[in-house]
Amino acid sequence: MGHLDIVSRVRDHFDELHIVVAGSARKSALFDQSERVALLKQALQELKLSDQVVVTSDSGLVVDYCKRVGSRTLIRGLRALSDFESELQMASMNRKLAPGVETMHIMTDEKYFFLSSTLVRELAAFGAPLKDLVPNCVQKALEQKFAPSRGSAHVKG
Repeated sequence: MGHLDIVSRVRDHFDELHIVVAGSARKSALFDQSERVALLKQALQELKLSDQVVVTSDSGLVVDYCKRVGSRTLIRGLRALSDFESELQMASMNRKLAPGVETMHIMTDEKYFFLSSTLVRELAAFGAPLKDLVPNCVQKALEQKFAPSRGSAHVKG
């Protein structure tokens, strides 16, 4: 919900907002890129945020995507101080790679500061309630993804 909070707050400041679902060499995603794009499109529709929003995926650097589509602004969300160092490093590298693309950081709403994909994934794996943490379509997808593994959990003693 933190990402969608950012979308809801910035989309009216731009003629068009592109959300790029990018791969990461540092992270392993639970859903592949096409599944993530589909879920994001569905979530935007559910929350009535899809106007003026283009959802796509890209396997390269997001700053290269910005250059290809002529975007001069890259929006990044910040949750807490712990995000700041890596975001500063990324913004500096993006400025070096594409001086014409400016990175803007938007603080997420306080009610989402604690959220992360890792935390949501862990909650889902244990069958914890996800209401208000993710959109309904994502909750259902997570429940389907983890349903087969919940019955076979083993406790080591």
